Amino acid sequence: MNGAKALLKTLTGSGVEVCFTNPGTSEMHFVAALDEVPEMHAVLALFEGVTTGAADGYARIAGKPASTLLHLGPGMANALANMHNAKKARTPMVNVIGDHATYHRGLDAPLTSDIETLARPMSHWVKLARSSRDTAPLAREAVQQAMSNNGQIATLILPADSAWDAADEAAPLLEKPVAPIPAQSQIEAVAAAIKQAKNPALLLRGSGLEADGLELAGRIADGSSARLMCDTFAPKLAQGAGRVRVERIPYFAEQIVDHLQGVDLLVLVGTQEPVAFFAYPDKPSRPVSESCPMINLATPEEDSKTALSILADMINPDAPVAEARRAEQGAWDAPSGDLDLVKVGQSLARLLPEGALLADEAATSGLFVTAPLAQAAPHTHCALTGGAIGQGVPLATGMALAAQKAGNAPTVCLQGDGGAMYTIQALWTQMREKLHVINIIFANRAYQILNIELMRVGAENPGPKALSQFDLTNPEISFVKLAEGLGVPAYRPETAESFEDILRHCLATPGPHLIEVMC
Repeated sequence: MNGAKALLKTLTGSGVEVCFTNPGTSEMHFVAALDEVPEMHAVLALFEGVTTGAADGYARIAGKPASTLLHLGPGMANALANMHNAKKARTPMVNVIGDHATYHRGLDAPLTSDIETLARPMSHWVKLARSSRDTAPLAREAVQQAMSNNGQIATLILPADSAWDAADEAAPLLEKPVAPIPAQSQIEAVAAAIKQAKNPALLLRGSGLEADGLELAGRIADGSSARLMCDTFAPKLAQGAGRVRVERIPYFAEQIVDHLQGVDLLVLVGTQEPVAFFAYPDKPSRPVSESCPMINLATPEEDSKTALSILADMINPDAPVAEARRAEQGAWDAPSGDLDLVKVGQSLARLLPEGALLADEAATSGLFVTAPLAQAAPHTHCALTGGAIGQGVPLATGMALAAQKAGNAPTVCLQGDGGAMYTIQALWTQMREKLHVINIIFANRAYQILNIELMRVGAENPGPKALSQFDLTNPEISFVKLAEGLGVPAYRPETAESFEDILRHCLATPGPHLIEVMC
C-alpha cells in the first residue's frame, strides 16, 4: 500500500465519501488509488473554485465533511474564495493539496510555492505530510479537525513522494468531536436576563436554525415575547410553511439599526455580534446600540441546540409553540403577463416541493424573489456566507449530490449573472453527475450591487469610465448558449406563464437545467 491509498482508505474509514477533484501531475498516485478505494466518490470539476464550493454545499446538507483534491499552490489559490465562504459557514472540509516531491521542493520549479502560507488564512488546520508514513495519521487528524468546533477547514499538503512511497495501513477512526454544552451558570444568566428585559431578541445560527432548533427557540419566544432573528447570510436555514418564523437581519448597517430599534437585550446563539458588511462614511460599523446589552447563550463553537433546549425548559417548560409563530402556507394565483422578479418568487413558492434545497446567491435580485419562499413548502435555504461571489452554482452542485445520495427532492440555485460567470463550469459537473439542479440565473447585465455601493460610499460624480466597470452588456452574455455548450438544457422565458411552465418541467425532469431570467 502506498501513501495515497492509505490516505484515501483513512478518509473513507472516517466517513469522508466524496472528493471534488481538479488534479495535476503531482496528484497522479492519488488519482490512481481512487480505483482501489471504491468507497470514495470522485467528482471532477473544471475549475478549482468549483471543488471547494461544491464541497461546502455537500457538507452543509450531508452533515459530514467532503474532501477536495487540488494541484499545488496555484490550484489552491484558484480555490481560496470558496474556501473563505466555507470557513465563514463553519463547513467541515478536508482539502488535499498535491505538492512537488520533498526532494524537489527546493529546486524552485515553475509551480513551486509556499503552500502552507497560502493555505493558512482560509484554513483552521494546515499540515504537511513529510513522508508516506505520515499520510494516514494526518488524514485521520484532518477529518477530526474538520469536524471540530462545529466545522473547520483542514488542509493536508501531500508531496508526490509521500503519495507514491510505501505506507502503513489506514489509520483507525478517531472519536468524532462533540461540541461542548455551555456552562449551566451561563444559561441561567441568559434566562435571568431575558426575564428582566422588556424587548429581548435571540440571534440564531448553526443548529439553532435547524427545524428542531427553531422549535426550541419558538418555545423561548412564546415564554418571553422575544423576537427570533438570524444572520443576513445564514449557512443553513429550515424555512417554509409550518416552520417557526425568524426575521432575517437586513444587509445595510442603517437598516440593521432600524431593525433592532427597541431591542433591549440581544442573545447570541451560535453566532457573533452583527456588524456592517463594509465601512461607510458617517454610518456605524457596529449597528447594535450601545444601550443594548449582548450576551452569549452559546458561542459558535458550542452546542447551540442543547443550550436552547435547557433555556426553553427554564423559560417555557413543556409548552408547544404557538401556531401564530409558524409560517403559513402561501396562496398565490398563477402569475401572468410580463415576467418580473416578484412573479418568479411567486412561482417558486407555488411549485417548490417539500424537502427541496435552495442555494442562494441571487444578490440584488434576491430581495424580490426570496420573500414569498418563507411561505413555500418546507425546504432548506443555504446562503452565500462569506461574500465572495461565485459560490451559488458550485454550492448547489454539492448540495444536489448530497440530496441525490439521500434520495431527496431537487435543488434550486438562485444565482446573479455576475457571480455566475466566476464558476459557470459547475454546470458541466452537474451534467456529468446527473444532478437534479434548476439553476435560475438573474440576468440584469450588471454588477448591480456595486452600482448601489458606489453611491453609498460617497464616491463623487461617477462618470462613464467608472460606471462601465459594473456593466455586463458589452458584449452581452447568453447564459442559454453557455449552458448548452456545457451540455445543460437551457431556457429563456419571456412571460410569467412560460416561466412557470418551464419551472414545472424542470422540477419534474431529472438532471440539471438552466433558466435565464432577464431582469
